[in-house]
Parts: sequence; C-alpha cells; structure tokens
Amino acid sequence: MRGISLALIGVAVASCSTAAEQPIRSAQAQDQFQRLVAGKIAGPTVNCLPSSRTSDMTVIDEDTVVFRQSSSRLYVAHMQGGCSNLGQAPYALLTKQFGSASLCHGDIAQVVDTHTGMTVGSCVFGDFTPYSGPMNG
Repeated sequence: MRGISLALIGVAVASCSTAAEQPIRSAQAQDQFQRLVAGKIAGPTVNCLPSSRTSDMTVIDEDTVVFRQSSSRLYVAHMQGGCSNLGQAPYALLTKQFGSASLCHGDIAQVVDTHTGMTVGSCVFGDFTPYSGPMNG
C-alpha cells in the first residue's frame, strides 16, 4: 500500500512541472516568429534586456514580443499570462524605462489604443530568450 502512495505522490509532483509552455500561435504568427529567429540559436533565458536598442520591437502575438538588438541578435520576451488584444489593430505595447534602467522580468507594460491614446490593458514581462546568429553584411 505504501508503494502505491509513493507512486501517486510521484505522479502528482511530476504533473506540477515548472517547464515553460510554448504558446499556441496562429499560422501567421508562427511564420513571422520563424522568419525572425531563422539561422539563430536560442541561448539561456535572462531576466533583463540590455538597455540599448529596446525600441526595435515586433509583436508576434499576445504571448510573444521580439526585441531586435542587431542583425545577428534578438531577444524574445515571453509575457506572463498573455497580453489581451496585443498584436491586433489598433493596439500597441507601451513600455517605459527610466534613466539607464533595463526592461526586466516582472516589468509592467501598457496596451494602448493608438487611435484614442487610452490604456486598454497591461501586461507583465516574463523572461527574455536571446537568439544569436551570424552577422549579416
């Protein structure tokens, strides 16, 4: 009986895995993501972006935002819990950085209606995955 109890506890613990789930993307968003990371290799996640060049941002979907640092390096931001309406017109993601502070895990961004300028939601950044590849001319 004790063996069965231990087995059930093991199954319960295994089901609480902390592995990150891959977002389910539309075919169009997946194609856009694949084009951006083509030829690049993912590195270990980091908590913050380098403070330079965080304005070159591409929204893939409600869960994924890509920041291009250079032609050979980009960072994929994974939003915690998603970001409603992001990636749909007329909404945009507004991030604020103060001084030399970097954009980091846990930072909050606003979803703004670009027609009215009104905030329609907010999102929390998760970890950032760097992707590196060869330099392009």
